[in-house]
Amino acid sequence: MKALVVGGGGRENAIAAALNRSGTEVYSVMKNNNPGIAKMSVEYEIIPETDIDKVAQFALKHSIDLAVIGPESPLEAGLVDVLEDEGIGCVGPTKAAARLETSKSFARTIMRRHKIPGNLDFAAFDEFSRAKAYIKETNKELVIKPIGLTGGKGVKVMGEHLKTKKEALGYIEEIFKNNIGGAGVILEEKAVGEEFTLQAFCDGRNVVPTPLVQDHKRAYDGDIGPNTGGMGSYTLEDHGMPFVRPQDYEAALDIMKKTVAAMKDEGCPYKGILYGQFMLTRDGPRVIEFNARFGDPEAMNVLSILSSSFTDICSGIASGRLNADRVSFYNKATVCKYVVPEGYGTEPKAGKEITIDEKSIENEGAMVYYAMVDKKGDKVYTTTSRSAGVVGIADTLEEAEKVCEKALTHVKGSALFVRHDIGKAELVQKRIDHMKQVRG
Repeated sequence: MKALVVGGGGRENAIAAALNRSGTEVYSVMKNNNPGIAKMSVEYEIIPETDIDKVAQFALKHSIDLAVIGPESPLEAGLVDVLEDEGIGCVGPTKAAARLETSKSFARTIMRRHKIPGNLDFAAFDEFSRAKAYIKETNKELVIKPIGLTGGKGVKVMGEHLKTKKEALGYIEEIFKNNIGGAGVILEEKAVGEEFTLQAFCDGRNVVPTPLVQDHKRAYDGDIGPNTGGMGSYTLEDHGMPFVRPQDYEAALDIMKKTVAAMKDEGCPYKGILYGQFMLTRDGPRVIEFNARFGDPEAMNVLSILSSSFTDICSGIASGRLNADRVSFYNKATVCKYVVPEGYGTEPKAGKEITIDEKSIENEGAMVYYAMVDKKGDKVYTTTSRSAGVVGIADTLEEAEKVCEKALTHVKGSALFVRHDIGKAELVQKRIDHMKQVRG
């Protein structure tokens, strides 16, 4: 089997590694020279992932059987539609189905139309004047989001990032003025609770879940600083979350199953990875957003402990014959911490050399995935995005966090930064205590 991996980040390095472990020949296209992906690839090409004609040409040239699309931008560009027309099976939704992520108003409207639980009240606008009037008339604190794609960095919350209505209006005006997301603004009800992520494999009908993950968006220890694409994440050995009850988990999974069924009814079946970002409130899980692909860093957590063949899973997704009995994970905890350039989230320092001792990291019992770095000659350099994800794996969360920290000592560079509190007992307990408070 020949599989094409599209994308050059940490998520895609984890995808390539999982395919490689399954005995698959990996080919790849990416906009940056990710040495982790390149090393695993029989052939690779440095091209923009949204240049769908060139990606398709590469796939056809190498007689690719299966394509796994990592990032959202080529999904929005219609890469799956083009590859499937050429007879290449895909792990990723069509352009129409990817609207669950690429249009936040589409996702909310689908949930409303099909009476899917877990939706939030919302209003979408394609004109600044109407959004401005709505803000002026409401007394509610809202979540402000560009409707289209923003790389996970466009969301701002009134009362947190935006302290006054004036600041909220200023941000909405900025969205329209700079065409952020390219499709207007959506104003959503603010949900209060604890966030968690449920990712699932989908073949258009069947939904097979992976372990729950909790990501950490804020840049600095203690949940402060600017929002980022994600500084790290953890999973537990029982594949749950310490503050998520069994009934909460089942409710979240039911929401995802109902959403996939609704997409089939709408005439655009959803095949690929469905990422559900949930806020666990006193009334149960509410949908913050759907993503049409694995999360980054969350992919690194779940794929690192996948005990079954990822190639078989991907083939099942592409063919519409996904078998839940052939999906399994080790009962291990994981802690992923991202190494990022100093200033990431505001003014990242790019172009700095980074060295990674892969063998020593492996000897610590951890895994490392190169992210948005760029290899030039025999050296690797940072870009303005995240550099490498280090995943500690052990029988307990406490042990996994310690493994991760030891492994991080083998990543060197002059201008690097890590958020160290991810996976530590104090921060997890803070989440548990907050959820108890929310439930009253």
